[in-house]
Amino acid sequence: MASEPMNDSPPPELRRSLGFWALVFYGVGDILGAGIYALVGKVAGVAGSASWAAFGVALVVAGLTALTYAELGGRFPRSAGESFFTGQAFGRPGLSLLVGWMVLSSGILSLATVSVAFGGYMSGLVPGLSPSATVVGILLLLAAINFRGMRESSTTNIIATMVELTGLLIVIVVGALFLERSPDAGILQTIEAGRAASWTEITSGAALGFFAFIGFEDMVNVAEEVKDPERNMPRAILAALCVTGIIYLLVVLVATSVVPPAELGVSDAPLLSVVQRATEVVPDRLFTLIALFAVANTGLLNFIMASRLIYGMSRQGLLPTALGAVHPRRRTPHLAVVTVLAVALALALSGTLTFLAGTTSLLLLLVFFTVNVSLMVIKRRESPSPRTFCAPRWVPLVGAISCLGLMPFVPRSSLLTAGIIVALGACLVLLHGARSRA
Repeated sequence: MASEPMNDSPPPELRRSLGFWALVFYGVGDILGAGIYALVGKVAGVAGSASWAAFGVALVVAGLTALTYAELGGRFPRSAGESFFTGQAFGRPGLSLLVGWMVLSSGILSLATVSVAFGGYMSGLVPGLSPSATVVGILLLLAAINFRGMRESSTTNIIATMVELTGLLIVIVVGALFLERSPDAGILQTIEAGRAASWTEITSGAALGFFAFIGFEDMVNVAEEVKDPERNMPRAILAALCVTGIIYLLVVLVATSVVPPAELGVSDAPLLSVVQRATEVVPDRLFTLIALFAVANTGLLNFIMASRLIYGMSRQGLLPTALGAVHPRRRTPHLAVVTVLAVALALALSGTLTFLAGTTSLLLLLVFFTVNVSLMVIKRRESPSPRTFCAPRWVPLVGAISCLGLMPFVPRSSLLTAGIIVALGACLVLLHGARSRA
């Protein structure tokens, strides 16, 4: 009886399809979107006229850590980047698993956050539509695009990024023209009024607004799908954060000058409120549609990041092997996609926008602190490749301190939830350690 032929071909791997500009669009599209379209009102409700200062503080904290990510992303272009960075620094699989768990939790929480924000804008476009139906519909659509492949996801991201960028430029332009016609309102008056805010108000707003800047860290989790990642990853991370930081500060200054911060704070669609106050030229439905593109795009990129993180951690032996499976035809981690979909649905249908965003911010601040410390350890031990970006030695130290300084100012309900998530991660580490010793 003839023996069956053995299949010695290697398992399928992810396809490298992202060049430099596609990666920049990926980062800009991930950072822009739900954060600024949904949270500018929540930050205004906390920091008032000093919202510009709150976003400035958040930008500085994010910028320091982005420099750290730029170096580590060039040194170690791997999926599940944060988990891999920690493993390279400390050589402790348990710590790598805990960090990967926090990144994964933050990614799925962020996905749930933007799906809730999507429902807020959709209710303005289609009154009477069930928020739950909207959440389920958008998450299923994003899962389908993610499953199709990175090329399709990247094309969708580029289109949506151009749309959402157009929406923010509309806010800036129509808001500036409105302020020019209004003698009693202006950006200088807003800046002057913001100086009276307390440091607590500013840092509390910054802790919440920090959610708007997350996204650059997602870029390292698609490193195995990037062409020449050692060179392209650092440049793309810094370019994406610079572009979005400038746009954010302009939007926040204009928004809080056109609409009183207290009024913005209670709006479900704050930037739509700004456009409605500033002009009658832009139809409400058109701007709402733009906002929906922006929020959905952020959700898509969060979906991609979380599924690639599960894939990468599985390939590192930190999660079940099955979750690292790649679909033979689509070349995407299909089982990881389904896992993210199931968890995001459960969270989105049970959480509020402020609660989900605050928890996401706190988890990422913990992760960023660990990644900054990891770079400090690696810098002390190894020299970088001449082809990769090298951040000044003080950057990871100041970055770690700034992350610690922002943590106490997140919403109190988020502190408890983040603590529970970290505790669950610790249990996962213990189970993994017991299984490894068995």
